[in-house]
Amino acid sequence: MKSYLDLHRAFSADIEAELEAVLAPLDDSARSVRDAVGELLRHQQMKYPLSVLPLLVHGVETGSPGPALPLSAVHVLWWTSACYLDDLADGHGAHSPAGLSVHEALLAAIVTGHVLPLRALCSPRVPEPVRGAMTAEVLDCGIVAAEGQLGDMRGELERVSRHSVLAAYRGKSGAPFGMITAMAATLSEVPDERRDLWREFGYVFGVLWQIFNDQEDITSGRNEDLLNGTVTYLLVCALEEAPPEARSRILDLHATARTSDAARSALIGILLDPDVLTRYEKDLHQFRDEAHRILDELGGHGTYLSLLRQLVDETSTPLLAVHV
Repeated sequence: MKSYLDLHRAFSADIEAELEAVLAPLDDSARSVRDAVGELLRHQQMKYPLSVLPLLVHGVETGSPGPALPLSAVHVLWWTSACYLDDLADGHGAHSPAGLSVHEALLAAIVTGHVLPLRALCSPRVPEPVRGAMTAEVLDCGIVAAEGQLGDMRGELERVSRHSVLAAYRGKSGAPFGMITAMAATLSEVPDERRDLWREFGYVFGVLWQIFNDQEDITSGRNEDLLNGTVTYLLVCALEEAPPEARSRILDLHATARTSDAARSALIGILLDPDVLTRYEKDLHQFRDEAHRILDELGGHGTYLSLLRQLVDETSTPLLAVHV
């Protein structure tokens, strides 16, 4: 097995079967809910199959990824809901799934992300004694992720810092990854301190993944963060690197970029300045090194640990430097 993509190919049918097992009981009792959730799952397809993350963690701990399949279902359900709600909040490019109104899709997203993950934990693969701890992880994640998302939505560029943006990233992206890695560790029956270390790995990986998404938003040409007025880590790096006389121009461009192609283009030019990218990549590499440090401390089954390391390295690739 050469990469996490190979692991996904090996288990993709099993993950689909696990999702079907979660939805099947709805056929008789709540057919409309089943249909709406199914439409949402088809609509909100994941570009990167990170549903293998709990399989990797369980593989590192036990040498066997398969028992963590219910957690792969939890991951798909949680992120399907979160990504749709995020698109809906942004207001750019959010389209309702086929056959669903906006309100119907919103209800489906709530059920998908906040009810069905708990049903997934009722799988016979999950021993009853650990279900309580896993339920607590899901509930805690929902609160921490919402706190991070609110911080992201309320961020005012004049007052933010790299520290405050990082705190928002650790919440909105770090919490769900920390949830799923901690749950996989719990399923592996590791000591509490080892479970906590896996949760911290998930938080750090979530930061890396958010930065990866931020970069891809620019390289893809979507520029949704600029259209939405989102305060990204890269934007704050640019602001902190700018001399005092240039700060006001960045603030003005950021405010205008929502509606002006020229402002977006000018701001992207500032974001891609070599000095800004040097600062950005330095921090990115520090986050990557922290993820590797945690994996070094954890150790475990070599094959799956190696795949996790590769995933960290792929996620922390500085995409923008390639496009400068």
